[in-house]
Amino acid sequence: MKMVMVSYNQAMDDEVMEVLQHCAVKNYTKIPSIFGKGTSSGTHMGDDIWPGKNNLLFTACDDDAAKHILACVTELRKALGSEGVKAFVLPLEEMTR
Repeated sequence: MKMVMVSYNQAMDDEVMEVLQHCAVKNYTKIPSIFGKGTSSGTHMGDDIWPGKNNLLFTACDDDAAKHILACVTELRKALGSEGVKAFVLPLEEMTR
């Protein structure tokens, strides 16, 4: 099992959700309005100096689904350039059922 974490600019929410739906992601947890700084995406602190916010989305899935989601996010990054969307795949050792 894997935990896929997708971090992205809040302004791109529609595009990211569409891609994840296309990748057959049905279950997820989304944390809206988070702050951060990235090398390619810049600083987002939600204020006048550093406007913008990010969203964070988590989904637990099997290894094949994680690879598919990563490929989908990679394609989205190619389409959007440096707008700020990244996916991270983490090991998921246990979960309650």
